[in-house]
Amino acid sequence: MKIKSILVSQPEPKSESSPYKTLCNKQSIKIDFCPFVHVEGLSASDIRRQKVDFSKFNAVIFTSRNAVDNYFRVAEEMRFQVPDSMKYFCQSKAVAYYLQKYVVYRKRKIYVGSRSFSDLLPMVRKHKELHFLLPASDVLKGEVPNLLDSAGIDWKRAVLYRTVCSDLSDLKSVYYDILVFFSPSGIKSLFENFPDFKQNDTRIAAYGKSTVRAAEAAGLSVQILAPTPETPSMAMALDRYIQTEKKR
Repeated sequence: MKIKSILVSQPEPKSESSPYKTLCNKQSIKIDFCPFVHVEGLSASDIRRQKVDFSKFNAVIFTSRNAVDNYFRVAEEMRFQVPDSMKYFCQSKAVAYYLQKYVVYRKRKIYVGSRSFSDLLPMVRKHKELHFLLPASDVLKGEVPNLLDSAGIDWKRAVLYRTVCSDLSDLKSVYYDILVFFSPSGIKSLFENFPDFKQNDTRIAAYGKSTVRAAEAAGLSVQILAPTPETPSMAMALDRYIQTEKKR
């Protein structure tokens, strides 16, 4: 079957140089974007019930931009003035650059990993004398606490926001040739919104092993995988799949 339409379960990229726009023009297909999940911040009173006192920590570990936003939001709500001496450990360059929204980058102690949390861990280990706060959502990869515990790090998790399924009722009567997922939460949202969803001829694209496992556990068949050595990005995986289908 010819691929004519794709639904990506994330917000539309703002950049004009988005690889999805390139894919759209190259393959002459329609690509829509719709976030299947969204983030809701917890209140300061919710945080206090977790017995989290920001003043007890002199280092913060950020694994995402959502974590950055919600840490500074809650700090403001709690009237906690983040000290200039605070040390920041960011999982990736993207997260570190985003931190500039709240702090003067060149005047702060900021340590940056290359991509995965395991890349950041050696830097955390070098500062084992610090007390680390990990701002996170209600959904956290098991790898993160396991690595911190195994390294003997003094740390505490603070659940500052939660991932919530979005209302997808507008998509009820809309068909797409490919549905693209990036997290188990996206799969969960699909079936919460459409409990009777049947895959039929729809192809499923999944990014990451945990997303693939969630899709398969829900009874879906995954045709497009990323990242792989040949297709490190989802846009590349989609492009390759579409080209292969055209040759059939």
